[in-house]
Amino acid sequence: MEFRTQTDRLRLRNALWQQLRTAGPGPDFERTLARLADLTGWDRARILAGLGLPTGGADER
Repeated sequence: MEFRTQTDRLRLRNALWQQLRTAGPGPDFERTLARLADLTGWDRARILAGLGLPTGGADER
């Protein structure tokens, strides 16, 4: 992913976190999680922990 500025990257990162906080389980959640993982370099378990979710998956919400 290419960004014009660091601000653009941070805005996207924050938007992805917000989408994950409001998304229910399903393909959209998984796609957003994958995009955030790609952007941050964090693994799935770390992102789920950041959301306060069990590392087993979004369906455990």
